[in-house]
Amino acid sequence: MRPIGTAHLPLHSGKAPPWLFNRMAKLAKEILALLVTDYGAQEVIRRFADPFWFQAFGCLLGFDWHSSGITTTVTGATKEALRDIGPHLGLFIAGGKGRASRETPQELREAAERVGFNPHPLIYASRMSAKVDNTALQDGYQLYHHSIIFTPEGYWAVVQQGMNTANRYARRYHWLSEGLSSFVEEPHKAVCAMAKGKALNMVAMESAQAREGVVSLIEEYHPQALVKEMKKLQELKMPPRHAILLKDIRLERIKNGLKEAYERAPKHFQELLETPGLGPKTLRALCLTAEVIYGTPVSFRDPARFAFAHGGKDGHPYPVDREVYDTTIEMLREALRRAHLGITEKERAQRRLDTL
Repeated sequence: MRPIGTAHLPLHSGKAPPWLFNRMAKLAKEILALLVTDYGAQEVIRRFADPFWFQAFGCLLGFDWHSSGITTTVTGATKEALRDIGPHLGLFIAGGKGRASRETPQELREAAERVGFNPHPLIYASRMSAKVDNTALQDGYQLYHHSIIFTPEGYWAVVQQGMNTANRYARRYHWLSEGLSSFVEEPHKAVCAMAKGKALNMVAMESAQAREGVVSLIEEYHPQALVKEMKKLQELKMPPRHAILLKDIRLERIKNGLKEAYERAPKHFQELLETPGLGPKTLRALCLTAEVIYGTPVSFRDPARFAFAHGGKDGHPYPVDREVYDTTIEMLREALRRAHLGITEKERAQRRLDTL
């Protein structure tokens, strides 16, 4: 699994109107079928992991290029599109917004029972991608949407989105299974954003010593002793960035997370991150304490580094033309039919040659 991009999008209220969403699902169905026919399901996975392609796909479906709703609506339309043809294409999607995101593990199990594959690696990838972006990367965006698109062979991409109510923006994270070497070592390959901010980045390359320091703290200090050290941080005159990061931490509330981590005795940072109850504030307190005790600095580098075909639902850059939209669907449907027909004709010709 490899996150390869991030996008900043302004938060927009409202929903895609039914007439548009229904068309989005139909058009997505034809596009996905055509892509799988020409390039294979694994290539579709790669494209969903590309934030630029995903954004362009949303624009092609007729949604606003600069809206946070493009994430939830495009993945929702994809889910509807694959509901019937997914098993035929060998392509599935699980998760969604809010409550639907929490149903991802069950949806993965149901898909596994339906077509026959081991769902556990996918469930782990789903959970870890969310844990990394919500806890190990603290950039001010709280995740509220999580989707995973996958094949029974184990190729997958995660598209998830976080919300920052202060600046009224959403940030989207893309993950890719292909080529992953580590969950916690410089996972971002390409990041797109309109602005950067302050971030506690425990997955940055320069945070390698900090990750080791945090694990050492758990190994060497009892939770009660750790809390005492953390209280000293709040009492000492620390640099401004530390004051910002520590001001909202109530040490009494993180004791359970520290105890759980201590009892699990993780051997490396990724295992520590898997600890139930280890949230952003607990990890923040740990990494800052490790910096004081071991001199292991943590990175504060924000990893964050678009095309219309049918208009947008809000009328920007122009209203959606329903007639043109329906024509596009029919054109792609006909192209797909001809593609399948071409394959059939080739098979018949091959059989004739074999007979001769």
